[in-house]
Amino acid sequence: MTNCLFVVNNLWTKCSVPQLKRWLLTWVPVLSWLPRYSIREDGLGDLIAGISVGIMHLPQGMAYALLASVPPVYGLYTSFYPVLIYFIFGTSRHVSIGTFAVISMMIGSVTERLAPDAHFLGQTFPLFYSQVVLGMMRFGFVGTYLSEPLVRGYTTGAAAHVVISQLKYLFGVSPQRHNGPLELIYTLVDVCALLPQTSVPTLVISVVSLAVLILVKEINSIYSRKLPLPIPIELLVIIAATLTSYYIHLGDIHQVQVVGEIPSGLLPPAMPDRGLFSSLVGDAFAVAVVSYAISISLGKTFALKYGYKVDNNQELVALGLSNTVGGFFHCYSVTSSMSRSLVQESTGGKTQMAGAISAVIVLITVLKLGALFEELPKAVLSTIVFVNLKGMFKQCADLPLLWKTNRVDLLVWVVTFACTLLLNLDVGLAVSVTFSLLTVILRTQRPKYYVLGWLPGTELYVDAQTYAEAKEILGITIFRCSSFLYHANAELYRQALEEKSGINVNKLLKHKRKRIAKEKRENAMVVIPTNQPAFSVNKETEFARQCGSDPCTDSASVGQSECVANGNVNWGFQDEEDTCATSTRIHMSSQSSTHSVILDLSTVGFVDTVTLKMLKNIVRDFGEVDVAVYLAGCQGE
Repeated sequence: MTNCLFVVNNLWTKCSVPQLKRWLLTWVPVLSWLPRYSIREDGLGDLIAGISVGIMHLPQGMAYALLASVPPVYGLYTSFYPVLIYFIFGTSRHVSIGTFAVISMMIGSVTERLAPDAHFLGQTFPLFYSQVVLGMMRFGFVGTYLSEPLVRGYTTGAAAHVVISQLKYLFGVSPQRHNGPLELIYTLVDVCALLPQTSVPTLVISVVSLAVLILVKEINSIYSRKLPLPIPIELLVIIAATLTSYYIHLGDIHQVQVVGEIPSGLLPPAMPDRGLFSSLVGDAFAVAVVSYAISISLGKTFALKYGYKVDNNQELVALGLSNTVGGFFHCYSVTSSMSRSLVQESTGGKTQMAGAISAVIVLITVLKLGALFEELPKAVLSTIVFVNLKGMFKQCADLPLLWKTNRVDLLVWVVTFACTLLLNLDVGLAVSVTFSLLTVILRTQRPKYYVLGWLPGTELYVDAQTYAEAKEILGITIFRCSSFLYHANAELYRQALEEKSGINVNKLLKHKRKRIAKEKRENAMVVIPTNQPAFSVNKETEFARQCGSDPCTDSASVGQSECVANGNVNWGFQDEEDTCATSTRIHMSSQSSTHSVILDLSTVGFVDTVTLKMLKNIVRDFGEVDVAVYLAGCQGE
């Protein structure tokens, strides 16, 4: 009865009102920061930033929808519903959630392979239900396995896929769809073969749009500090192109591909097609991990700059809920956009309120202005995609820096880029992550080993080989490994210890066994009778000197002399070499001046069973050759 009362009391304590409040504030961050929101301090900046980002959402949403192989209006939906969900559950104050080129491209490859547009909703639910589950299980750390070189190499390779996929809109051609490895190469070959069929009006629109976009974006970049707001050139180009297309009938007369019908208002929610769930498991995991890695890395960048904390697990939950709820409302995958996030920051955005304001701008457009963009040429949307990929291709500048700093990271970048370029986006990601983890394993197998020396005048012990001033303690070897120890590098640790200390345990043990065997043979020699005259001490001393040992200082020789004097050994059955070896005791430590070894384990955070056995064997084997082993700096688990 007492135990039952204790359990009930414990549950009541955990389910108390303060605990429930703490739980709500953790899982629904808007309840934490919104009551403290200051309109006077943050309102104006968030308003300007929200309007600016909302204007950017319009062209980017429609343009990136083409990458996802869905109608452009779906891009507007994706810029509305998920943004509102992130406003409630997100923890980053400066990131702009919405469409993104790389993620849209990954979704597009799945859409073209598995789901026609009518059943597109089947993708979204399994894709991001997994994010919610992983976030609630506190699996936010999985993003750490995607290193920065891997993410940057992957996004650069994905940007190349985006460029190739948009060539058909720039030239107005219709190449065959390809899936699987080398699809990028096959698509590029098809586009080149179709160049004679290029639509001249489409090409002119593409060239003019590209020129204007590049020119004005450079002006925005050069005069960013002088301009109160960046020139919304993307929106201006869309408006100009739509008006031009409408008045000269580019779609009807000149056969230029246009956006087409855009439904007025918001579509009702629909249930995803569960029949596609089993076919989307691999793609779901790939998109979920990449979108989370991009978002959390960007969020932490701003958090570090402005001194607040971004919760890894809560970000995973927020992204998962944004995508899962959005999946019922004709949305596809979202993540953070660097271009929109930078605009949100530079225009004064300070909280998640800026994201909510941008969603309102998108909502107004969808409800009242959507039909006005039906005559917009798709080539203009493709040029917007092209120009916004500039930042990703600038990541190639990482290569010279990585060459100078860390060539293993350089190898990860190059391999990831090559795999992404030549394979599918999902397969390329899997191969890249595997290769990256393999480099980590290999680096832990080949750590650096040091013999430490004392730095005079201090209490520091440093690498004696690196620091010439460091002095090793006579007779003592202090050994350190730069990495943790586990089964993959345990044997290498022992080999490095013997090499650095100069103690070849196997060789010394071999000498010891030979000595013991020889002593056993000597003990089995014939004992001479007691009436046999013994050698004199003087004669024995002279004989010992012939063998190269000093009877005055060699205790072994003196002990042997006593044995001879007592007549216990028949010298007549031994030659001079055997007699000399027998008369001098062989000490195992005579081949090395080291009598003690200290293993510095301060860098070892944990050990497995293999490492534990290895350490026990080191203590045992070194002890057999008269070398004491001590463990220092052991970390408690």
